[in-house]
Amino acid sequence: MKRTRVIAFSAVIVGAMIFILANNRSRISAKSRNDFQTAIPVSVTEARAGTVSETLSLTGTITANSDVAIVAETQGKVTAVLAQVGDFRPAGSPLIQVDDEVKKAAYEQAEANYHRAMKDEERFTLLLAEQAVTEAQKENAHAAFKTAEAQYILARRQYRDARITTPIAGIVTARNVDLGSMVSDKMVVANVVDVARLKVKLNVAEQDVFKLNTGDRVGVTTDVYPGVTYEGRIKSISAKADEGHTYPVEIMMDNSRTHPLRAGMFGRVSFEAAAPVEGLSIPRGALVGSMREARVFVVDGALARRRDIVVGTQTGSWLSVLSGLRAGEVVVINGQNNLKDSVAVEVLK
Repeated sequence: MKRTRVIAFSAVIVGAMIFILANNRSRISAKSRNDFQTAIPVSVTEARAGTVSETLSLTGTITANSDVAIVAETQGKVTAVLAQVGDFRPAGSPLIQVDDEVKKAAYEQAEANYHRAMKDEERFTLLLAEQAVTEAQKENAHAAFKTAEAQYILARRQYRDARITTPIAGIVTARNVDLGSMVSDKMVVANVVDVARLKVKLNVAEQDVFKLNTGDRVGVTTDVYPGVTYEGRIKSISAKADEGHTYPVEIMMDNSRTHPLRAGMFGRVSFEAAAPVEGLSIPRGALVGSMREARVFVVDGALARRRDIVVGTQTGSWLSVLSGLRAGEVVVINGQNNLKDSVAVEVLK
């Protein structure tokens, strides 16, 4: 009898422990479900309908309209330096003077021979008309004249080349010789750039290049002058892509006297790729994932629904939406990184 009571008492204790454990497990499970179902706070906005401008913004390098390496076509000692780095020089202005004493003497001799040969030919022409000389003598005089003329032209060119000039108007950006330096033929002695007009060179992706046309207006901005926009035009669009399937595009624009730019700077070019059209737009911050695999979370009642969308171009901080959304639908713009499909959300006011 006593053994039976002990077994019964033990059974009651075991049952009580099982009940307590089961109750605790139920409470923990319920708490976990409640924690999971707690609404996640989010900020939202509506997909807005309106005029969407399809724009394209790319960064390129600003270069000079003309960038010329001045190459010597003579040799000798530098006897005068006629321009310093930073100086502006009109086209044809001398930059370097090379010793020309011997070249000047050769030029003057060739000039004298040329004029004498020219007079000899004129005289033989008159004598031939009077039949005082033969045709062969007249031809010899003409040949001597042409030889003297060629030697005169060559000597004149060599004499003039002793004064090295700039073929363009621009600013001297480099000078590689000094007074007393020796100059050799084909040696680069200086560099001159024309920055009165500037070029912006950049590469445009194949899906965007066909939206552009030669002559289109563009806006160019720089970090050097915030808020200042330079107007340019598309000068050329290459018909051949590079290995990255992008097409070189060249922009031309005038430099500014009040906000002058320099060659080698970066410039951001904004293209107006198409006429404004009616469409939807959402903030760029609402996007989940990349532009190619664009997704957003749409608030449906108290739940967030993940939605695949197709986006177009970006204008400022806004994206144009081509499909996947309707005007007025509420999209999450803050807190979406913590969301999953069909999770409960609390919209913050």
